[in-house]
This record gives sequence, structure tokens and C-alpha cells, in this order.
Amino acid sequence: MFIKPLAAKLFAKKVQKSMKTWVSKPLETQDKVFEELISNAAETQFGKDHDFININNHEDYIKRVPVKDYEALKPYVERVVSGEENILWPGKPLYFAKTSGTTSGVKYIPITELSIKAQVESSRNAILCYINETGKSKFVDGKMIFLQGSPELTEKNGINVGRLSGISAHYVPKYLQKNRLPSWETNCINDWETKVNAIVEETVNENMTVIAGIPSWVQMYFETLQEKTGKPIGDIFKNFNLFIFGGVNYEPYRAKFENLIGRKVDSIELYPASEGFFAFQDKQDEKGMLLQLNSGIFYEFIKADEFFEERSKRITIRDVVLGVNYVMVISTNAGLWAYNLGDTIEFTSIKPYRIIVSGRIKHFISAFGEHVIGKEVEQAMNEAIANTDIRVSEFTVAPQINPENGLPYHEWFVEFENEPENLSVLEKELDESLQKQNTYYFDLIKGKVLRPLKICKVKKDGFTSYMKSIGKLGGQNKIPRLANDRKIANALNEQNLTNK
Repeated sequence: MFIKPLAAKLFAKKVQKSMKTWVSKPLETQDKVFEELISNAAETQFGKDHDFININNHEDYIKRVPVKDYEALKPYVERVVSGEENILWPGKPLYFAKTSGTTSGVKYIPITELSIKAQVESSRNAILCYINETGKSKFVDGKMIFLQGSPELTEKNGINVGRLSGISAHYVPKYLQKNRLPSWETNCINDWETKVNAIVEETVNENMTVIAGIPSWVQMYFETLQEKTGKPIGDIFKNFNLFIFGGVNYEPYRAKFENLIGRKVDSIELYPASEGFFAFQDKQDEKGMLLQLNSGIFYEFIKADEFFEERSKRITIRDVVLGVNYVMVISTNAGLWAYNLGDTIEFTSIKPYRIIVSGRIKHFISAFGEHVIGKEVEQAMNEAIANTDIRVSEFTVAPQINPENGLPYHEWFVEFENEPENLSVLEKELDESLQKQNTYYFDLIKGKVLRPLKICKVKKDGFTSYMKSIGKLGGQNKIPRLANDRKIANALNEQNLTNK
């Protein structure tokens, strides 16, 4: 009964010791990764087209390989998809992670043997770091669940294709197979609502100790459990004490989750994507996630407020500073080169290198030059509802450029679990927080270019209905915190999902 927890502790100690090797030598580690990437890909089509043979340092790389998004890399990817070898990386990839892009339609992100190994090791190490730090390991004897996409894969020219979470399901270690829920059959259900109900039936009477997934979809699972039983999650699963999440900031959900669970539980934040596993929370009492510097990924950073300038500067971890909003650019052992992931990050520590995800370079509001980002609206909401009974299920923000009366403003679409007694007080606190964080927004408010923000209440389950209407309910899909247009705002209004 206690063999597995003891073995987990011993293994955790061993892994933690091995991690110190690269954590203590970050610059040397990244230099080595860079050299190996360039050397291994020199004879690929991309390597030949970009003169990899004459790249000796980062400056050479910058001159030969411009920053690319998926659209710019797509001609190479299409050749890989068609079955050609040695295009972006030697040989063929093991998988394509299939994702949906807003401009590119379906995207096929290559995953190689090396990159999937790094994905699996990073997710494992996140849990082992937690065990080593806290000494808690009894949970490995209980049942664990990761709310994920279907593990069913299709084939395209001899290469397996699926969602990243579905691909990862094939790499659950044998010693955890008996602990994993839901069943394979349930995991293969594509309709999210049907799948959640089936998961509830399978798990409601089990000893669940670890639950993982994107917070918004775990919330749906918890609410369905609560509706079925009439009990808090903590009473249903008495030994549930570890929540593992990624994809979005947990803070806006924390109060809601603690209310659903009925108590606090430990949590581990992950930063995985189809393109790579970039960071994980390695300490419970430290802000930020440990950047994975030895996982076959070479990192570059560009200041977000300079990103769209023609001569924006690309730097490595050598030159980053704390508190600056950077666009993260990656080159990987899956054949992505100077690839703009679209995420913005900030460093919370450089000894060791820890980061937080601050938003998306495409997800911002700057209709009037304010350049408000996701981190700022999330922090404003966290501050405004702290020490209150207000609980927010979900929210997003859009500019209202042409109101019927008065000055334009930011419109916050908020789905409350329990509404504030005075909405105008919440609006005032949100606006003041945003002004403190963003000087451009402050100037626009004080200069009477904008008026203070307004809240539009979204009906219960309104965001779920919206996501269902666009075919993105469940899995790794999530509501953007903000946008520079009113696409989501208009859809919520047109579908009668707001209380106007």
C-alpha cells in the first residue's frame, strides 16, 4: 500500500538533484541547446535555405532566420504533412498536434520523438518537484484525472494526428495506468457535455486525489458533480488535495474553486502547448514557473511594446529583466524556427529563471492607444473581488467604440456566480485598478478620451453556450480575456446571452 508513495519520494529526490545541473548553469544550458539544434538541422531543407552551416552564434541566427508565425512557416509544414522527410527536422515527426487557428484554419504542429519525450518528462517533473518540496506523496495511491481531448488519433501520410492532450494520453506511465480516470472509452467521447456527464458517473464514487485540466472546464465538471450529489467537491472526494492546471491564469477562478471544493487545495501550474512544454511551477511559495531550459527549446524574447516595430530587438535569457512584458519566440527540436508562439510572458525571477504568462500578443485592447493586456484585466478583477463575497465564473473585455451616448469605454462582459450588491462600486474598483496598472489608460480616462469602464452581465452558463455555438466547448479551448474588436461581445448580445 505504501510502496508507491515511498518510491515516488525517492524518485522525486533523484530528479530534483539532476535538475540542479541545468538550473545552476542556465546560460551554458541554452548555448548547448542552440548549438545542438543548429547542428542537427543543418542538412534539412529549412537549414539549407537559411544557411545553418554558417551560423555560429545568436547574431548569425538573427541575420538568417527572421521571426515567423505559423503562416510564414506553413509552406514548410505543408511539405512535412504531405510526407516529405528532412524538411524542418531530420526524418519525419512522430505526430502532428492538430489545432485550430484564427487565421490559418487547421494548424499541424510537428511533434518529434525528442519533443514528446521532453513534454512527458516536464509534466512528470512538475509533480515530482511538488513531492520533493512538500513531502506529500500519498496521492499517488489514489485516482487521478486529467480533463483532456480524445486520445483517438488519425493518420496522415504515415504520421499520427491528434490533439496534444490526446497524444499525451498515450504516454501515461504504466505504474499510473490503474490510477487513471476516466476510462479510455469515456475519454474518446467528442461531445464535451456528454463526456463530462460520463466522467461524473465514473468518478463520483472513486477516491479522487488529483484532478487536472484547464480551470474553466474543470469548473464545469465540478458543477455537474455538485448538481448530482448536492455536496461540495471536498466532501465527495475527501482525499482530493492537488489541482494541476494550465492554459489560463488560475487566480480569477480561485475563489470560485474554493467555494465549490469547500476548502483550499494545493495547486501546480503548468505551461504546456502543442509547440512545447515551456515551464512549470516548481515551488509552492514562489511566484512564477521554472522555464525549461534543457528541453530542446531555445528561447528568444522581444519586448511586447516594441514587437510590431521593424527593428525590434531579439534577446536571449542573458539580457532579460524582471517585470517587462516580452513576446516569447522559440526554436525547437520539432523543427520550429524563430517561431512566434503568440504568448507574452514576464520574468518573476532570474535566479533561477521563472516566468508568468501575461497574455497573448494578439489579445489586447488598444482601440485608443491604451494597449491593455490580459494580465492587467485579470489583476484588476482579482483586486476588485478580493475580500468580498463576489464570485466570477468567467469574463472577457471588449472596446465600445461607438456608444449611443457619451464617450467610448471598455465593456466588461462578466458572468457572476453571485452578483455584487452594487455593480457601480465594482466598476469603480476595476477601473481604478486598471488606471494604476496602465498609464496610457490612466491618461485617456483623465483626458476624457475614454469614460470609466462598464459591466455587462452575462447570463448563467452564457459563456458555455457561446463556446458551444462556435464548436469550441471543452478540451483546451478557452475564452480570451480581452480582444481589440467586438466579435465575442456582439455574439453574446446577438445570442441573447447578456442581461441587457
